[in-house]
Amino acid sequence: MTDTSHASTAKREKLAHMAGQIADFFKAYPDEQAAPAIADHINQFWSRCMRADFIAAFERAPEALPPLLRAALPALRRAPAE
Repeated sequence: MTDTSHASTAKREKLAHMAGQIADFFKAYPDEQAAPAIADHINQFWSRCMRADFIAAFERAPEALPPLLRAALPALRRAPAE
């Protein structure tokens, strides 16, 4: 494994862990409120770069995420196209 791919894997795992902690907090909410609350939290407190990296890592493989994060993924703000 190259240093670059190791760093990108580590970043992906870190973002997944952080998002998982947010999802764990909001899983106490009713189902219809949990996913929007997770997306809202990530949209408010994560940088555009963090959100973009998270979306890029999991948009094509959402099955790697817990169900609440999969449900929140479409509501995450994307970076504007350049």
